[in-house]
Amino acid sequence: MSIKKLGSQTIRFENPPSIIGTASIVGPKEGQGQFKDYYDLILSDNIYAESSWEKAEKKILKEAIEIAIKNADLTTPKIDYLIAGDLLNQIISAGFAARELEIPFLGIYGACSTLAEGVTLGSIIVDGGFAENVVAAVSSHFCTAERQFRFPLELGNQRSPTSQWTVTGAGAMVLSSKQQNPRVTLATTGKVIDMGESDSNNMGAAMAPAAIDTIIRHFQDTGKTPDDYDLIVTGDLGSLGKEITEELLKQKGYNISNKYADCGVLIYYPEQDVHAGGSGCACSAVVTCGYIFKEMLKGQYNKVLLIATGALLSTTSSQQGETIPCIAHAISLENL
Repeated sequence: MSIKKLGSQTIRFENPPSIIGTASIVGPKEGQGQFKDYYDLILSDNIYAESSWEKAEKKILKEAIEIAIKNADLTTPKIDYLIAGDLLNQIISAGFAARELEIPFLGIYGACSTLAEGVTLGSIIVDGGFAENVVAAVSSHFCTAERQFRFPLELGNQRSPTSQWTVTGAGAMVLSSKQQNPRVTLATTGKVIDMGESDSNNMGAAMAPAAIDTIIRHFQDTGKTPDDYDLIVTGDLGSLGKEITEELLKQKGYNISNKYADCGVLIYYPEQDVHAGGSGCACSAVVTCGYIFKEMLKGQYNKVLLIATGALLSTTSSQQGETIPCIAHAISLENL
């Protein structure tokens, strides 16, 4: 058996799956951010020559998967499984993209934590010997998310200062049994944490406790410390959630300040006026599949801990007065 359980929530891959190709596609706003030179494609507009925002999101997800496979020097028939998800009802972006790609498909939903969830599952499949090549992919779109979770853009509603901007984009990662760097070495699966936050415009505060719980569990399960990583990055807590996470971890004896970043804070420049930062499935995905992956290839980073966070609410649950249950999954990416 090639997987070893560490503690209560972490697994170590004895033959760590390799990341042999990635792709990241972003919208025009994201293309104006500091990682513009790392993306495979920057759209000139959010509709991408389609008749709806939802069709545009499906299109960029499908193309990100195709580009990742090409960048891995593979063809679609060589992919054993596609594991994908998005934010829309019934994960229609992923399902409709899979309809056209004709790859055996596992659809998943972890809200904005979906990339780390998909990479975890894909790594288990590859390391378990059930596949040679697996693609993990996600997408999100500012306009589709606003329509589904908040208000249609046509209404022009004012956004609260704590709100975050859903990233328009798609990220895809090819996991393989080939032995090359970087590799997925550890995966810590989070528990659902709900501290009673009910404001859907304050997602950073809602998700921070889940991130804290998973980070601490990762260190306790593995015996590692923050010093073992070159970069510790959360998915999309934004500026408020990042501040909460950093402070509460410090109180619990884990000072990660000198190497901690958040994809939602990094992806846009402050002057782009996205309030608390970026969010969405694509937030951690395009930063990881673009910036982090390419910097690891250069050797700028050799050990990265990614903790992708997600809020498991729906419009129905919010309207029924439910609070916001959240999740965070961690994956360790390493050059061995």
